[in-house]
Amino acid sequence: MRQLGELEAEIMYRLWAWGRPATARDVLTDINKQRPIAYSTVKTVADILHGKGLLKRHKEGRAWVYEPTCTRQQYTASQMQEALGGNPDPAGTLVSFLEQITPEEAEALRSALRATKRRNDA
Repeated sequence: MRQLGELEAEIMYRLWAWGRPATARDVLTDINKQRPIAYSTVKTVADILHGKGLLKRHKEGRAWVYEPTCTRQQYTASQMQEALGGNPDPAGTLVSFLEQITPEEAEALRSALRATKRRNDA
């Protein structure tokens, strides 16, 4: 899964945070609180995200209503997997990553590993 462009990320982050389906107009209204952008631009990028499989959509009246096809966590995990899978030295990449994370992130990683181990042992 490709990394998101700037406006793609803005749209996806809003939809993930809202946790509900939304129209391009809903997204536009929220983005316009911070910077002006055209409705057609938001609509086009939402359609591109749909084409990439990141959004599903259905019609309500004349408007398309968009909803993410994966969680933000699932998307991030796919990005991490892509980075590891495309690297000839995944262990070295992981070591470099671990050297850069905070103690809180390290604890979150240990917790995730314990939870995964419990699920696999069950």
